[in-house]
Amino acid sequence: MSKKKWSELNHLQVGKYAEYYAKMIFTRYGFDVYTSEVDDKGIDFIVKSDNGNFYEMQVKSIRTEKSSYLFQSKDKFNITNKRLFLVLVLYTEMDEPDIYLINSQNWLVQNELFRNREYKSRGLKSKDEWGLNITKRSIGLLNNYRFEENVYLLQ
Repeated sequence: MSKKKWSELNHLQVGKYAEYYAKMIFTRYGFDVYTSEVDDKGIDFIVKSDNGNFYEMQVKSIRTEKSSYLFQSKDKFNITNKRLFLVLVLYTEMDEPDIYLINSQNWLVQNELFRNREYKSRGLKSKDEWGLNITKRSIGLLNNYRFEENVYLLQ
């Protein structure tokens, strides 16, 4: 496999790489990182800042070749939890991944990027979810959540 040729990784490899990558970035910024053995609550890891605060992280990843829709089920992603964040890792072929840090409370206001999908109230079987709609039109909104500009929220 060539370096940074993300298309050669399968779905599970891309996801696992994103989790490790996010943990390394947080460590590089001086956070303590704690990983659970079982991911049954929708939390991939927890970080502790220098001031002693703990934050929960859910990691998602996509490849940028096409538009994407990511989601977290509402029963595992509580947007009223101010200490819950989505870490998004975007892979562009032959480049280093881009990383974004999005507080869960951003889903309180719906727009082109942040979506609220309620299926149960419409009689459908799917679980209700909080979505992230990544298209050519919404990618500009995503730039507001670049990791480097938002990590200060945790310190």
